[in-house]
Amino acid sequence: MADASVPLLTTTAALQRWCSLQRSERALHFVPTMGALHAGHQRLIARAAAPVARGRPAVLVSVFVNPLQFAPGEDFNRYPRTLEQDLARAALAGAGAVWAPDAASIYPDGLQQVKRLQPPLALTGVLCGRSRPGHFEGVATVVARLLALVRPDRLFLGEKDWQQLVVLRRVVADLALPLKISGIGTVRDADGLALSSRNAYLSAAERQQARALPQALQAAAAAAAAGSRDAAALLELVRTQLEAAALAVDYVACVAPHTLSPLRRCDGLSLLAAAVHCGSARLIDHVFLMTRAPIVAIDGPAGAGKSTVTKAFAARLALVYLDTGAMYRALTWWVQRQGVDPADAAAVAPLLVGLDLQLGAAAGASGGAQCVTINGHDVTEAIRSPDVTALVSTVAAHGCVREALTAQQQAMGRRGGLVAEGRDIGTAVFPDAELKVFLTATVAERARRRALDLAQRGFAVPELAELEAQIAERDHLDSTREIAPLQQAPDAIELITDGMSIDAVIEQLVDLFRARVPEDAWPPQPQQP
Repeated sequence: MADASVPLLTTTAALQRWCSLQRSERALHFVPTMGALHAGHQRLIARAAAPVARGRPAVLVSVFVNPLQFAPGEDFNRYPRTLEQDLARAALAGAGAVWAPDAASIYPDGLQQVKRLQPPLALTGVLCGRSRPGHFEGVATVVARLLALVRPDRLFLGEKDWQQLVVLRRVVADLALPLKISGIGTVRDADGLALSSRNAYLSAAERQQARALPQALQAAAAAAAAGSRDAAALLELVRTQLEAAALAVDYVACVAPHTLSPLRRCDGLSLLAAAVHCGSARLIDHVFLMTRAPIVAIDGPAGAGKSTVTKAFAARLALVYLDTGAMYRALTWWVQRQGVDPADAAAVAPLLVGLDLQLGAAAGASGGAQCVTINGHDVTEAIRSPDVTALVSTVAAHGCVREALTAQQQAMGRRGGLVAEGRDIGTAVFPDAELKVFLTATVAERARRRALDLAQRGFAVPELAELEAQIAERDHLDSTREIAPLQQAPDAIELITDGMSIDAVIEQLVDLFRARVPEDAWPPQPQQP
């Protein structure tokens, strides 16, 4: 349990001493806030404090009401300031320290001398930016300054302020800052209203009125789930309900989540967002629309560790693990069992008729382990033998085999919600996957891993030089076959895993996934202790 209090840092010197000490021992995670902490902030802090591959991180929370992001006439002077309460709530959530600087610490030359960052107008001139000119420039400027002083390994931001998250991701990328960003899903009260420090402005009656905002967005989400895809119709549905509740509508928009460009149809992943005025409070909210659950395609050469990390990654995100390589291995085993020449496509083709190939959870297993059966035979272990490994590329190269198994895999993925790994997943099987990764390692590293795997399974282990030659030959066969050759999809991200632990690879995959699929769209699952 966290301590009841945490150190309060008020000077830049104290901040840098504390951060330097933490960075020397562990990862440093940062949660910037404007104070008036609530349960949404506490979730950010708790997630920042969760163990990572390097152990349990140090968590710094900043409390700074940034004058640069308030336009004239906005609520800078009356914005809630509750530092004593913030310290207690930050401590309970797992913060290691709270940094509460004054404006002079952040802007030592004064506000008039600040060089403001200018994120792309395409991201700042839409949605909230249209009615709050200069707001996102102020946000980008202060966060860049905070990051320069803290130098964290990871920055935690709420998805509730989605446009802000998109802008700051772009700022970090454009400035090539050496840190990662985690977006954390929106926290809501029991009545559905998204938590916000500005909710304190609402009277009891206004609070009841404000509930129409999430309700209208959920009504549009239900209409989209029922098949409505026309953005104009969905926007009109939301606007009508908001106006019926006497809320003053600032905007209602349907945009692409990562570019914020307007959409005419809500296909794939789209963002339906709205801002309203309720009494003296300006409230924002959104809902993500998906036409199917997400798909992750992980390609790469043999021995790159795809199966091991994909199983754990799928379990972490509550996605179904689809081991397409096991399907080809199982068929190869069946071809051998039937005494058919693996190189003879005409002889292999009849074996595909009525083929009963099943992937399922292994009884009593954890971590995504699967049972593989073919025509009633459990071949889970048998398909990992050197004999099968030596012939699987030959069998997989036949057009009839690729066509049959690709069709079966696509049928499995029609509703989405899976992670598939193999040799042509992002290029041939699921070209519209939300995330494509080309997971690889050097030949030497893959040979070393193969030797360990063979030893653990009780097979004879060849010399490393022989294993390297076998792997290089298989790479050549897989990449030069006529049908669905092994290649990196143009929009896939290469992840070279040499020197990375399994946990580190999984963390990287989760980061890549979350950069494309928000938690508000695909919520995280509670982690088992």
